[in-house]
Amino acid sequence: MEEFIKEIPKAELHLHIEGTFEPELMFEIASRNDIDLDYKNIEELKKAYNFSNLQEFLDIYYAGCNVLINEADFYDMTMAYLKKAKEQNILHTEIMFDPQTHTDRGISFETVINGIHKALADAEAKLGITSKLIMSFLRHLPEKAAFETLEQAKPFKKWIDAVGLDSSELGHPPSKFERVFQKAKEEGYLVVAHAGEEGPPEYITEALELLQVDRIDHGNRSLEDINVVNNLVERKMALTVCPLSNLKLQVVKDLKKHPLKKMLDKGLFVTINSDDPAYFSGYLNENYIEIQKALDLSKENIIQLADNSFKASFLSETEKNKMLEKLKEFTN
Repeated sequence: MEEFIKEIPKAELHLHIEGTFEPELMFEIASRNDIDLDYKNIEELKKAYNFSNLQEFLDIYYAGCNVLINEADFYDMTMAYLKKAKEQNILHTEIMFDPQTHTDRGISFETVINGIHKALADAEAKLGITSKLIMSFLRHLPEKAAFETLEQAKPFKKWIDAVGLDSSELGHPPSKFERVFQKAKEEGYLVVAHAGEEGPPEYITEALELLQVDRIDHGNRSLEDINVVNNLVERKMALTVCPLSNLKLQVVKDLKKHPLKKMLDKGLFVTINSDDPAYFSGYLNENYIEIQKALDLSKENIIQLADNSFKASFLSETEKNKMLEKLKEFTN
């Protein structure tokens, strides 16, 4: 089954590019930019990747981002992930980036997006991986800051396919950003939002009703409210579930108790993703492999999840059909 998972064509829809920042590359870029990290070596940094909750993870996540200064840094980080994606038979990826993490420390929006975009363009030309770019707002910051970021994005709108909402979920409901998302939709962006990971099922409802999202990131806690489940099923709303992230952040204590199989059984439109793989002990294939083992998923389940990943993407119908045909050729 492991080999089948490694070889099956798939898409990744929930991936924070800053969360792919491996310790080795972090040290390399820190040295290049003459920045001292708070860790003596790579091993000490890796030991720090033990979190008990989302906030502890975010603290080290933002600290790591401080070494990203120049366009080349963002290019190298993005390209490192894309090369990994190629190895894992990911045909298409939808990458989130957090501009506020960088602009708040004096790095220009242009520097950030130029580096990321050039890597995405090179990966399509050289590796054959297609991609979409999602600009995420940090929900622990004020609404005003999100509006400012939306304005900063205007010159680069052709490179950005969607806006999202991430960072600390508890205490920062989707309703806090209703007006920003309305503005983003008016400007033609697709919209996604993290909801129902640590936050309650009500956050999922807010994302659906108030933000009018095109996709829900996570959504695990939907199972706690049958009305939310029914709403998601009726809308055929895709959920981008991240098993190893859930385990590492202790959203679930044991992968054997992960709700993914129950979600599938209830007809929810579930996909598997890696979230922040450098920090959560596994890229996309590792997420598939570990959840398959834990829940004893069948080959049909794996095919369904791969199929869902393409159907839930923001590709055009023509592009989706091309990907789905490759999946069909592989599974026949």
